[in-house]
Amino acid sequence: MSSVAQSQDFYIGWDVGGWNCDKNSRSRDAIVILDASLAIVGQPWRGNLRNSINATETSNAWIQALFEPCAAADTIHTMSHIYLAIDTPLGFSEEFISLITELKGVTALGDSFSNPYLYRKTERLLFEQGLAPLSPIKDMIGSQATKGMHVLARFARKISSCGVWTDGHSLTVLETYPSGCQHSVMIARLRGRYDPLGHEDKEDALTCALIAYLYAKQRDLLGSPASDIPASEGWVWVPRDALGQSG
Repeated sequence: MSSVAQSQDFYIGWDVGGWNCDKNSRSRDAIVILDASLAIVGQPWRGNLRNSINATETSNAWIQALFEPCAAADTIHTMSHIYLAIDTPLGFSEEFISLITELKGVTALGDSFSNPYLYRKTERLLFEQGLAPLSPIKDMIGSQATKGMHVLARFARKISSCGVWTDGHSLTVLETYPSGCQHSVMIARLRGRYDPLGHEDKEDALTCALIAYLYAKQRDLLGSPASDIPASEGWVWVPRDALGQSG
């Protein structure tokens, strides 16, 4: 393998299953890896990453653990940069954190979608744009959310900017929302080159990988956080052409 090929970027999509998703046939972890040409590397994979998370100690080992089940372990190189887009909430709202750590409450609460305990500011903005993100507090995705946040804590705990985490070296992590990309013409065009992957989890992981690519190469095509978005809450990266849609 040439040095140029060895140092290329890779774009990984992770559709997150619960901690014990090996017991759930309908929803499990799924991984899709794309290379710089947007070709699928190895094979899309579906299973439970819990044991891989437990067995790894460094970000490099974690990256390797993502490539191995996809039968692509020989593809990765230490000079490669990895962009990992994850489909699960990677933070909680400041109001919720204040509630559980200080018993500090907000003054008034209205509709569910505007409730700052249930949704972060990034999610409340998505509701205003016609999308319907899930809440880790009320929609039974707390297992997935803690799994994603645990991976950040272990392998990419540095916030480089709002909605972007890094290990400070070769790994960049962001959050995305495949269901929110359904009306994106751009994502549909990119997905048109791929054959069906055989399961919705893998299809969602592919969409995540494409968002990772767009973040790295065409970030202006994604909605970006304004200065008033708390970095601790994170940001959901979706295409601009998916915003303002309804239905």
